[in-house]
Order: sequence, then structure tokens, then C-alpha cells
Amino acid sequence: MAHEQRSRSRLSRTGDTRDTDDMAMLLAPRLAHFAGVARTEHVTRAAQEMQVPQSTLSRAMVRLEQDLGVELFARHGRTVSLTPAGRTFLTSVERALAEIGRAADEVRADADPATGKVAFGFLHTMGAETVPGLLHAFRADHPRIRFSLVQNYGEAMLERLRAGELDLCLTSPVPEAPDLVARRLDEQKLRLVVPVDHRLAGRRRIRLAEAADETFVTLEPGYGLRRITDDLCAQAGFKPRIAFEGEEAETLRGLVAAGLGVALLPPPAFPRPGVVELTVTAPRAAREIGVAWLAGRPDTPPVAAFKKFLLGKRGILLPT
Repeated sequence: MAHEQRSRSRLSRTGDTRDTDDMAMLLAPRLAHFAGVARTEHVTRAAQEMQVPQSTLSRAMVRLEQDLGVELFARHGRTVSLTPAGRTFLTSVERALAEIGRAADEVRADADPATGKVAFGFLHTMGAETVPGLLHAFRADHPRIRFSLVQNYGEAMLERLRAGELDLCLTSPVPEAPDLVARRLDEQKLRLVVPVDHRLAGRRRIRLAEAADETFVTLEPGYGLRRITDDLCAQAGFKPRIAFEGEEAETLRGLVAAGLGVALLPPPAFPRPGVVELTVTAPRAAREIGVAWLAGRPDTPPVAAFKKFLLGKRGILLPT
């Protein structure tokens, strides 16, 4: 009776998540020992195979039964056999240990210097040309490193960095936050894009103030390029009149080509018919591109190699 009371006091039946977590932490160190004894049905033989003292293993099995409040083994001298409860428990324990083994294999594989994985985020505007070129150059020396690629706008990528879903990201503007490390890599000039039949289409250069009366198409709020557009227009002395908001620069070019407005955009990967791209002389229209990562997080060897590669691209990241 005293044994049953002790067991019940250890095993909570409230269903509270904290009780479940506590029980998992209590049982976890003994599960592999239990599986070994169950497999051999002999404590001495299991102790030899697992290279632990027999007395330690015997005490662990007794303690496991006490913590569960269930008899897992029937003892027969030096040998043991599983009770029905023990067989039920073994099935789940073997699944859990196999899952732990798979997880260990996965994280070791991702950290392997030659064949590991890098979770890399970048802006949509860098996906057509810049990032493929970077990956091609990097894999010349690291041909088997794998990449998980994510295209998104800047703030969303920083959130994924903080959540541990990305190792590195190329973004703009270069973030300033105490929990992040960011390094400027390059600068990209922005152009005023107008329809081919626009009144300004015959120009090569323009002051942004000359477009104060134009209708703009822009990226949605929250995008770095939208913030830069708003700031540049403010420097030019006006607030842009916005007709359409989108999520990709090339979509905005299509809207411009359709005569639905003008836009401040980085150069396209390939020339787009139906638009003319004007150099903005004032204010200075450019955006900084940088690489960011979470401060204090240790790098796996493949992440460290790719980070070093990116930092070596300062000033030559973008195609000229």
C-alpha cells in the first residue's frame, strides 16, 4: 500500500501540460535503459551491452516502475519478462527513441561541413539574378552544401531570423536592432520608372520633385522599399499619391507599363518593355543591401562558410 501511494504521488493525473513535461523529463534518462533490458530480458546482459553497472541499471528499472506506478517486468531470478503494461510501454518507447535518433541524424547532417544546410532568406528583387549568381559562385567550392531558400520582404525575414527559421538573410534597409547583427554589403540605385508614352519618358535624368503630381504604384506598407520611397518623396517635398500597392517589384513594373502610375524601383534583372527608367538626381535615390543574422547564435560550419563568403562580397554583391 505504501508503494502504491508513493507511485500515485509521483504520477500526476491532472492532465496539466506542466505535469506532462515534468513526467517526460523524469522518465527520459531511463527509457534507453528500459529498452535495453526489455530487449535482452536479462539485467546483467543488458548492463554489459550498455556498459553501465548492473546495480545502477537495476535501481533505474525499479525507480522507473515507481515513477509510473506500474509493474513493467516480471522477475525470474536473473532474467525478467515484460508484463502486458511493459509491452505496451515498450512499443511507445521504441518509437520515441527512433524519433530521437532520426532527429539527431538530421541535425548532425545539417551541421556537416561538407553537406550541411543553410536556411537563407532574401528579397524578391534579388531572386532573379543576384542570389542565383551568389549560390553558383559559393557552390564552386562547396558543391554539396544544401540551401533552404526563402523569398520575402525585409520585416518578415527578420521575424523568421528571430524565430530560428533562417540562418542569414539579405535585406534592405540594413536593420539596426540589439538582437541582430547586420553588415552593409552593397548599394543599389533606384530609378523612377514611367510608361513609355509618359510626358517624362524622353528624359534620361529627373529630380524627384518633378514627379510630385504623378500617381505612384508602390509596395505595401512594411516593405523596406516602400519605406525608402516614402522617405525619398518626403525629402523631395511631397507625399506620394498612391493608386496601387503590390508585393513584387516586377508586378509594379507591369502596372507602370499599363499606364497606371510611376514607381521608384531598383534596376530589373531583364529589360521590361513598355517602360522607361530614369536616373534620379535629387535626392540621392539608393538603397543599402545588407546581410543580417541573430546575435549570439553559434553558426554551424556550412552557415559560417556562407556567411564568410557573403561578407567577402562587400561592394561587389550586385551586378553592375
